[in-house]
Amino acid sequence: MESETLDFLRRLLDTPSPSGHEADGQRIWVDHVRAAADRVWNDAYGNCFARIDCNHSDAPTVAICGHADEIGLMVNNIDDKGFVYCRQIGGMDPGSIVGKRIRFRSSVAGAEETVDGVIGATAIHLQDRSGDAKVRKLHELFIDIGSRSREEALERLNIGDAGVFTDGSMLVGEDRIVARGLDNRIGTWAAAESLVRLAEIRDELQCNVVAVSTVQEEVGLHGAAMIAEGLKPDVALVTDVGHATDTPGIDRNRHGDFRLGGGPKIAIGGPAQPLVVERLIAAAASEEITIQRTATPGRTGTDTDAIFLRNGGIPCGLVSLPIRYMHTTVETTSLDDLESIARIFVRFCRDLPAGHDFTPAIA
Repeated sequence: MESETLDFLRRLLDTPSPSGHEADGQRIWVDHVRAAADRVWNDAYGNCFARIDCNHSDAPTVAICGHADEIGLMVNNIDDKGFVYCRQIGGMDPGSIVGKRIRFRSSVAGAEETVDGVIGATAIHLQDRSGDAKVRKLHELFIDIGSRSREEALERLNIGDAGVFTDGSMLVGEDRIVARGLDNRIGTWAAAESLVRLAEIRDELQCNVVAVSTVQEEVGLHGAAMIAEGLKPDVALVTDVGHATDTPGIDRNRHGDFRLGGGPKIAIGGPAQPLVVERLIAAAASEEITIQRTATPGRTGTDTDAIFLRNGGIPCGLVSLPIRYMHTTVETTSLDDLESIARIFVRFCRDLPAGHDFTPAIA
């Protein structure tokens, strides 16, 4: 991956963007795509769009979508000693966050913009080890922000302030990257990178292309529902992460056999419209990219589920990036697999003819 595009990816990954609070990351995304797009805009909730128009009157519109938000925590209560208790933003394993550092964006007037804290971990010397170890629930975990009382803490944080873990991205091995927010800044990267590459060949295109960075996926696919209603694309290509199952202890008969570095995952079935899937597979073959097929008989758990149901049924395709350790601060993936997704999307759009209809010949 070229240094400029890798730098863009890492800025996306390292910028806090919890669901409902994505604006800082969205600004980075918009700044990156602005020069390549004919038009850039956002809606009331912060979904962002970058569009390239071709010169064909009957050109289909292709939306390339990824979601900008990440999991995090939201201040729910502060006790009389100044310890902070939170609700989760999106899904996480409470056992995996004990001892982690977290950074909140403060909304208190006159306070510092960010407030750092640690999720309290009782020293092993002080734990009651007479019985079975107890797995604590999220509402039992407390965050120490260095305050001595509730009043002092409330001078720094409001109820409802959101925070994310402070772990930054890092490169490991030859083509691996580790970050807390691969889910799903990689999708917004793929949408932006596809648009930038397609802008270079815009004279060849017979379709309009809109790169979309959606919000609030982790809390209910809300942004995707909004953009599907507002944009009404003829076809939507969605990118999210998917599980790599090549680490110890995973039942591959249950969860599928997917390798990190084995190529992007293309969803088969359910919301993945067959004619779109056919073209995605053909695009990968044209680019000599190995893919991994994933059985998806029902819900995908991605923005695809919200988009395909709108506007009488929007034809969708889902291409997922295999990652390890999903919804932790050490999500790990292959940069080669990620770049392959952008190449597939570019080829899909380049090969899509004007007037193309994804309605199957049944009746």
